[in-house]
Amino acid sequence: MSRKTALASPQAGERQMRTGMIAAFWITLLGVSWLAASEFLDRQHNPNRGLRVEEGNGELALQRNRAGHYVVPGVINGKPVVFLIDTGATQVSVPAHLAHILNLEAGAQGAISTANGTGTVYATRIKDLGFGPFHFSNVRAHLNPGLEDDQILLGMNALGQLEFTQRNGILTLRAAPGPD
Repeated sequence: MSRKTALASPQAGERQMRTGMIAAFWITLLGVSWLAASEFLDRQHNPNRGLRVEEGNGELALQRNRAGHYVVPGVINGKPVVFLIDTGATQVSVPAHLAHILNLEAGAQGAISTANGTGTVYATRIKDLGFGPFHFSNVRAHLNPGLEDDQILLGMNALGQLEFTQRNGILTLRAAPGPD
């Protein structure tokens, strides 16, 4: 081995190490940037995702998301879900592709009419539905093959049991008082 080759090897190794460190830095920076952007976009879509509810408080205040909708984390049959508050929906509407995950069985076929046209749905019952301080049992719902994302439309058959007011981008839900 010549003296020139022996001297060049450590320098080449140092250059490779520096190049590797620079590449690792940029990959790490890109990864952190991606996570931050993802977090930002998720907060824009669901500003209520980290919602904390005080025990004994029969009230829930939700912030409107960037699209002007109110979304809230909840559970169906013990499984975490995201609800979209939909005062225009008569019933709770669950995307059909979530039926197995949420332990829901498809029943009788029916038709619905929405702003997007008509569609076919399948009746189901939700044993346990909850969000914030509110819990409902044996809720009528339907499985909707036309819903492609994972959000569940929270319709008036559940919302009608609550009082709600909207002011300055905040939707406040309260337990409705019982009959006198």
